[in-house]
Amino acid sequence: MARASRIAFVCPRFAGGRALGGAEILLKNLAQRAAAAGRDVRFLTTRAVDHFTWANERPAGSRLEDGLAVTFFPVDARDVRAFLRIQEAISRERPVTADEEALWLANGVNSEALAAHLRRHEPEYDRIVLGPYLSGLVHAAAQVSPNKTILVPCLHDEPFAYLPAVARLFRGVSRIMFNSEPERDLAARLYGLDPSRASIVGMGLDPFTVAPGKAGLPRELRAAPYLIYCGRRETLKGTPLLIDYLAAFRNRSGRDVKLALTGVGQVDIPPGMAGHVLDMGLVEEERKRALMAGALAFCHPSVNESLSIVLLEAWLAGIPALVRAQSEVLRRHCELSNGGLWFRAYPEFEEELLMLMDAPALRRAMGDAGLAYARREYAWEKIERRLLEALDA
Repeated sequence: MARASRIAFVCPRFAGGRALGGAEILLKNLAQRAAAAGRDVRFLTTRAVDHFTWANERPAGSRLEDGLAVTFFPVDARDVRAFLRIQEAISRERPVTADEEALWLANGVNSEALAAHLRRHEPEYDRIVLGPYLSGLVHAAAQVSPNKTILVPCLHDEPFAYLPAVARLFRGVSRIMFNSEPERDLAARLYGLDPSRASIVGMGLDPFTVAPGKAGLPRELRAAPYLIYCGRRETLKGTPLLIDYLAAFRNRSGRDVKLALTGVGQVDIPPGMAGHVLDMGLVEEERKRALMAGALAFCHPSVNESLSIVLLEAWLAGIPALVRAQSEVLRRHCELSNGGLWFRAYPEFEEELLMLMDAPALRRAMGDAGLAYARREYAWEKIERRLLEALDA
């Protein structure tokens, strides 16, 4: 295909402020890089900020945001009760009919105004890049011009991935840009994906430096070693499990270890963990990096990851990782980098946390290995080359 000069990026939310999510950050960064490389980029999104309510919070219309030409469209009215009823059934792996599947997609997040804009202006675009896969809006946008469409799915091994509508989405688009080999391999198993339609791109990160030590951190974190998790705090990301594991560790080992949390979402701290789990909320990037650099390790308890930007950021801060073994993506990162350990259940978590606490030389070596891996494999120069090749394929 000829050089893709005019590109539309489509994502249900535009990353920034409380609109925090890996898929949103990924699509925004890829759009920014394509624009910086001389492509004419338009970013089409909704007015939503909160991914639970999908309320129209941002002003409608077109404007320049973080160097991108962005147009914000209203989210359509939703039957939330019907959506949650069907979502619960899918989550519990109960069978749903084709009509229920369609109803679930129709009442997730959609914007007829965005879809109409895309249909009207489709001839102006060489490529339409959209994601993530779990959005009615993305499914609708993918039907506008399938031969021009590149899906950035952020696929996880979860019940939703097994729906017939999702298989049709993957099989119907022109190309798919994956974040990692495990994500691509999952799609191949589920949908019989033709390898010639797939590219592994991911996202680049800029190196940064952080002053060593704990100066400027909260008193509780200066006084004791701590783990850190950054991102959305919710059951699907495993944060309740992490808090439970830390409480068990403190009770069983008698060791004083804290947990720092940054990001958005409700955090329910058990009474016995008050003062030991610190909810820092949404913090500036410099603050987050300083918190990472002072931590014993970055703990990622999620099983639903296709890349994990925060894990790579933690390695750039020079600390080791402790991740869920059930996430093939996180485990693969740790295997390739030698920058982290992985646990399948609490006994492994306890053993590995004790190892990190009691072996500072090992901890430093793992942090250094993670840093080298993130700098080598996720340098923007390498990622941008893969991105542009995928856009022009």
